[in-house]
Amino acid sequence: MELNSFLQSLERADALEQIQDLTVQLRDMFAVDHAVYHWLSADGEQYGFGTYDPVWVQRYVEKDYMRIDPVIIGCFQRFHPVDWRQLDWSSRAAKAFRKDAIAHGVGNQGLSFPIRGPNGQLALLTASHCTDDRSWDRFVHANQREWILIAHFLNLKALLLAAQRRPAPTRQLSPREVEALTFLGMGHGRAKVAELLEISEHTLRAYIESARFKLGALNTTHAVARAVSEGLIVVGGAARNASGGWPGRETD
Repeated sequence: MELNSFLQSLERADALEQIQDLTVQLRDMFAVDHAVYHWLSADGEQYGFGTYDPVWVQRYVEKDYMRIDPVIIGCFQRFHPVDWRQLDWSSRAAKAFRKDAIAHGVGNQGLSFPIRGPNGQLALLTASHCTDDRSWDRFVHANQREWILIAHFLNLKALLLAAQRRPAPTRQLSPREVEALTFLGMGHGRAKVAELLEISEHTLRAYIESARFKLGALNTTHAVARAVSEGLIVVGGAARNASGGWPGRETD
């Protein structure tokens, strides 16, 4: 019944910051010392919510512990739940980190659930506690399945809330990049486009490559298509050939 109530609270959440309250609920529901949700994106963006002492959170950031944290390293390497006892704590840095974490109340036992999301996102849901091995084994055996379920639903909600609050990225093309892609989309070859813009083909290539990079395009045709779909350039319908593709299709 408690799990259903928690999932209902999760469903009602309408702001990313509410995940903090949910981690407190999770900690209390399962009677552990801490529950923590940590989001890592491929571009370095992070969110962290949980019940660790703020002093420890600040210390973790200041000492850049993420570089040596066996839990983070272990979760990057695994897809299944990670019991902290299975990790490599043998290095001097890892031992010092563990001692520091325990001193700040993190607990000597932990179970982390890695979740992979879109675009290289990695999220972790972690339960930690101070107890003996036998008691922790009982906790893991009794609750692992529910935490796996919670981890995935919590991450889905976090992704949704993050997407709602983040403005859509704008990709600013320079005027020359817009002109180059527009003329290419109209079916002109590179030599003709360079002539129309009164620049060398070498300079034209630089503009095209820059536009491709900004648009994340695989080739020139892909760049034109993305620019059109995102409203960055306007190409008349006459530019398309009978098969519906772009005339003068290029593959570089």
